[in-house]
Amino acid sequence: MQSCMHPYVHSSALCNLLGGSQPQQNRQLTARTHRCSRQPAGSLSSAVAATLQLKGVPIVMPEEYWLPPGELSTINRNSQVQNQDIFRCFGCTRSECEGTAGCQETSWTREAGGYLRQILNARVYDVAEETPLEEAKRLSEELGNTILLKREDLQPVHSFKVRGAFNRMSQMTEEQMQKGVICASAGNHAQGVALAALKLGCPARICMPITAAPIKVESVKRLGGIIELVGETYAEAQTYAQTKAREDGLVFISAFDDPWIVAGTGTMGLEILRNCTAQHLKRLHAIFVPVGGGGMLAGIASYVKAVNPGIKVYGVEPTGANGMAISLKKGHRVKLEHVDVFADGVAIKQPGAECFNLCRELCDGILLVNNASTSAAVKDVFNETRAILEPAGAVALAGARDYLQTRPHIKGECVVAITSGSNINFERLRLVAELAELGSNAEHMLASTISGAPGSLQAFVETATTNKENITELRHRHLEDRNNHVLWSVGVERTSEIGDLLDRLQAADIPTKDISGIEAVQVHLRHVVGGRARGSQEMPDEKLYSVSIPERRGAIRQLLRALSPVWNITLLHYRKTGKRPSQLQTVDKTLQLCLKLQPTSHIGGWCIVAWI
Repeated sequence: MQSCMHPYVHSSALCNLLGGSQPQQNRQLTARTHRCSRQPAGSLSSAVAATLQLKGVPIVMPEEYWLPPGELSTINRNSQVQNQDIFRCFGCTRSECEGTAGCQETSWTREAGGYLRQILNARVYDVAEETPLEEAKRLSEELGNTILLKREDLQPVHSFKVRGAFNRMSQMTEEQMQKGVICASAGNHAQGVALAALKLGCPARICMPITAAPIKVESVKRLGGIIELVGETYAEAQTYAQTKAREDGLVFISAFDDPWIVAGTGTMGLEILRNCTAQHLKRLHAIFVPVGGGGMLAGIASYVKAVNPGIKVYGVEPTGANGMAISLKKGHRVKLEHVDVFADGVAIKQPGAECFNLCRELCDGILLVNNASTSAAVKDVFNETRAILEPAGAVALAGARDYLQTRPHIKGECVVAITSGSNINFERLRLVAELAELGSNAEHMLASTISGAPGSLQAFVETATTNKENITELRHRHLEDRNNHVLWSVGVERTSEIGDLLDRLQAADIPTKDISGIEAVQVHLRHVVGGRARGSQEMPDEKLYSVSIPERRGAIRQLLRALSPVWNITLLHYRKTGKRPSQLQTVDKTLQLCLKLQPTSHIGGWCIVAWI
């Protein structure tokens, strides 16, 4: 049975892992969060219906809408189009554009075959490349279907954004070119605009939030863009850029909400259908597209549905940036109160008006993926291609995997996932690597309760591990005269092994919960277990050691057998790290002899051990 645990739930049991009781205020918050998580999957709570209004746009919380992995969102195609959802060019004051028809300069969008013609004639290949479709052979074998990757990470700026930017800017007049353009972006769109401006000989001012990835900021500088770091979010940077566009007479280049941007990105749909082999095209079941503002999804769907409407086109969003999914369910655009910026390239609070209307008409549904699944997709692509995607570049593949895994009857088909970008900060790789194991179900994080008696930690490890399981992380802090809590992770070959492990621990009277689905633990809590030993007595003889051990099955057991029962272990932090070589690091010769761990060439992990 699928768990309905919401990724934002915080359990009171987790607070106990820190060795302290949960404050009353936190317990009340937990209760409210659990009530929220028990609402039916795919439903919107009453809190959303009572949200505040900002300029006619409802403000909603991303946590209010949740879908199980692989489940498609519903689309309300019957509601009337609201005024705030009608596309109008930025800064337009023409009276004829204020009606229900919207922008008159792009009236071709309302003509039959309008988008198809513009996609076929789009100006993109002066700067963009026609990227390949590559089969992910390992993943195809695992899922029983052919998985093709549309490699937009191979573009000159390592992102698809250059397509829409150049197509939009190539429509400008000579006078507009001389004055220049301005845009707001967290990084990828900024690089696309800067490259297009360099090619067209046009000045470009790029407004980026101060939180933008340094790798993207440096790339924009190299391309000649004039950077202004403004605000902490994309929305703040966009407000500033739009104000400057009005004041200085510059053309504002939207990241997604512009028909020319949509048509430019639609060329990816053209290339997908053109480059599929005859056998792949015959079996092409679906195309999975990452969604931020919705420009890519709108463009690809516009072409594919005009040429081959039987092919499904699905959007994929992070659970913490699900503005398009909520908007399509409600039948009008909403704005998210906040977004999860893990996948910053798709962390958009509100979908574009033109994008929303096209997606409502043409898209077949939206899937939501969590950060662990996205990180697992980053790892999948690395294993296939040795390329490292940014999280936003991997959400489409994460959605495709969830979709196929929850539909085992789909076999022998072909699906395409867009790998939209690879502009990742090096510092982000650590978190992506940790989440990837959880997302692929190769690693599960567990919380166990044991006694505080000497030797209880060794007894727990002896019970928990056999030759099948491999402990990849273990965090424990001694709590005198009370139950002790252990936060630990275990690597398994099959998900069914976790059920056997939980049954074995339960039979040994060791309460244990699988908390792999709680993202707050994965990102935060695992790093704060520890601190001062708690109890009625001080432990002046407690000593702290750093020990390197081999990363192999049974290494933790070997360590604890060497220490117990001579010493009572009061703190243990262990994490598999991939360090090489592994050798004992301690100044205590007695300890070295006791452990009997010889230097080894195996990949090693580190652990911090304290005992009395």
